[in-house]
Amino acid sequence: MLGRLGVKIPSIVGNLLPRIGSFRGGLLCLGCLLAGCAENALVLKGQLQQLQQQQLALSRQSEELQNRAHALDRDNQEKDVLLAQAQQRAQAAEAQVAALKEQLASLSRQLAQTRQDQQAAESRVQALNASLQRRGSVTIQPNSSLAQKLPALNLPGVSVRQDGELIRIELSGGTLFPNWDGRLSPEGGRLLAAVAHEIVRDFPDHRIGVQGHVGKTTLPPGSPWRSLHHLTYAEAMTVFDFLAAQTPLRADQLEVSGHGSNFPLVSNATPQGQQRNHRIELVIYPDKAPTAATGNL
Repeated sequence: MLGRLGVKIPSIVGNLLPRIGSFRGGLLCLGCLLAGCAENALVLKGQLQQLQQQQLALSRQSEELQNRAHALDRDNQEKDVLLAQAQQRAQAAEAQVAALKEQLASLSRQLAQTRQDQQAAESRVQALNASLQRRGSVTIQPNSSLAQKLPALNLPGVSVRQDGELIRIELSGGTLFPNWDGRLSPEGGRLLAAVAHEIVRDFPDHRIGVQGHVGKTTLPPGSPWRSLHHLTYAEAMTVFDFLAAQTPLRADQLEVSGHGSNFPLVSNATPQGQQRNHRIELVIYPDKAPTAATGNL
C-alpha cells in the first residue's frame, strides 16, 4: 500500500502544481481588479461632487430667474395701473375740451345776439332822434360836448369834476346833514338852491342823478336807519324833495339812489376821509329827460 502510495504522490503533486500556479494568477488578477475599482470609486465620487455643485448652481440660477420674473410681473402690474390712470386723465381732458368748446360756442352765440341787440338799439336811437328832430327837439349828445359847459361853482363845500361822459357836482354831507338825521340844514338848503340855479342855466332838461354816499362803515349810535344804504337813500330823497319843490328842476328829470359806503373818494381810515366821503352827488347825464311831449314816442 505504501509503495503504491509512494508511486502516486509525485504524480498527484505534479498535477496540482499547474493548478496552484493558475490559482495564483487568478489571485493577482483579482487584486488588480480590486485596485482598479478603488480608483474608479474615487473618480465617481469626484464626479458626484461636481454634479452636486452644478445642481446647486442651477438651483440658485433658477431661484434668481424666478425672482426676476416676479419683479417683472410687479413692474407690468404697476405699468398697467399707470396706463389706466393715464387713460382716465386723457378721457377727463377730452371731456374738459368738449365742455370748453361748448362754452365757446355758447359765448359766440351770445356775442352774436349782443351784436344784434346793439344794432337794434342803435336803430331805435336813430329813429328816436329822427322823431325828436321832426318835433323840433334836440338829439341825444355825449357829454364830450358838455365838458365845455362845466358849471363854475365857487361855493364852499361844492366841487365839480368830469367823470367820463358824466358831470359830477359834489356837495358836502356835513353841510347838508350835520346831525345825521336826514333833515336838511338851512345852510344846506341855500347851497342846494344856488347849485340848482347853475344846473338849470346850462342843463335845463338833462337827466340829473341824486346820489347819496357816506364815509362811515357803521351807523352812528342811536341812528334810526336800518343800514348805511337806508341812510344815504334817505338823505338823497330829502335832496330830491327840496330840488323838486324849491327849485326849477323837475321831478321827472331827477333820479334817486343811495350807495352807502360802497364808493369812497378817499380812504375811510381817518375822520377827515370819512368827512370827505359823506356827500351828495348831483350827476348830470348826457341825455335829456323825457317830457310829456316826448315820453310816449
